[in-house]
Amino acid sequence: MVSFPSLLEGLAKTVSVKKERNSQRNAEKETKESKKKELMVKSSGVARSNKYNNFASVYTKRGQKGINQDRLVVWYWEEFGCQEDTTFCGVFDGHGPWGHVVAKRVRKSLPSSLLRSWQENLGLASLGKDFEAGLERNLSLFEVWKQSYINTYAAIDQQLKLHPGIDSSSSGTTALTLVKHGEHLVVANVGDSRAVLATTSDDGSLVALQLTVDFKPNLPEEAERIIQSRGRIFCLNDEPGVYRVWMPNGRTPGLAMSRSLGDYCVKDFGLISVPDVTHRNITSRDQFVILATDGVWDIVSNQEAVKIVSSAADKEKSAKRLVEYAVRAWKYKRRGIAMDDISAICLFFHTPPSHQEPHNLPVSTKATSTRDG
Repeated sequence: MVSFPSLLEGLAKTVSVKKERNSQRNAEKETKESKKKELMVKSSGVARSNKYNNFASVYTKRGQKGINQDRLVVWYWEEFGCQEDTTFCGVFDGHGPWGHVVAKRVRKSLPSSLLRSWQENLGLASLGKDFEAGLERNLSLFEVWKQSYINTYAAIDQQLKLHPGIDSSSSGTTALTLVKHGEHLVVANVGDSRAVLATTSDDGSLVALQLTVDFKPNLPEEAERIIQSRGRIFCLNDEPGVYRVWMPNGRTPGLAMSRSLGDYCVKDFGLISVPDVTHRNITSRDQFVILATDGVWDIVSNQEAVKIVSSAADKEKSAKRLVEYAVRAWKYKRRGIAMDDISAICLFFHTPPSHQEPHNLPVSTKATSTRDG
């Protein structure tokens, strides 16, 4: 669990962060140091903690639609902001003519912006009368993270809109991000990428728990908002079952998700960038979490993904194994359809950062969905 007294001890330094300019310098400095210490990875590879018993496997594969528009990042915040055992993971699936640029920009700015927002919100919360007592409840800590996420996503979306060198009118990105803060797992999602947790059931088998919602336009709550905003939702004749958001004239942009960063041409017609933020306490039963773009989930089930990752002899290459499995599945399950970009992050909680034998636990055929918080 997070040590709340130690959290408060470091609060004085956190509150002393004066201006955004100085915070940005600190974030940039920490990024450089993290790269040197192998605490950060931005593409295919492995990021490992120097102090804690967890590590992440990362892999991305370009599809058949042009440039790879997926972007990923894993960053261990071991010393920055007086926090320990804090890991940030992010998967960003760009789309549209400028999608790869938008995804890259969001990947660059979101982690440090989120950390600054968390520091500011924690500082504001410390001014409350019952702050120390309140932080003893997990919900209070979650609320600090939740507000930080909401503020950060809104700020990033606005920055994209005003950026002079990026045309985000018909381009955007998903943003699935996760913070592991001690024994707390906080997940924020915009778009249709997905987070799946592998946990051990009572009978000793591994089961898949879906932590996020795939924000598709035909979801009842999402569809209601879009229709009330005069947006349109329908499938093209050659894409049965693929619902898209359209402007009132029905011509553009045909977006296959109901939430994204960017895509300003449909922001007045029901598309939003507000993240769905959820929380879970990590237990000894929880083994790892998978974050992946829809290039994986369009072709691989949650339970299949858990089985593939858990059975990898070399956990450091587990993300590559999952992605390559999805690539093969595209070839025989979707012949004639251009393969999407496929990317995944596998974050292990209780596994030593070394080569291992395959997981010996049986894998259940049942898949479960849970969304705490």
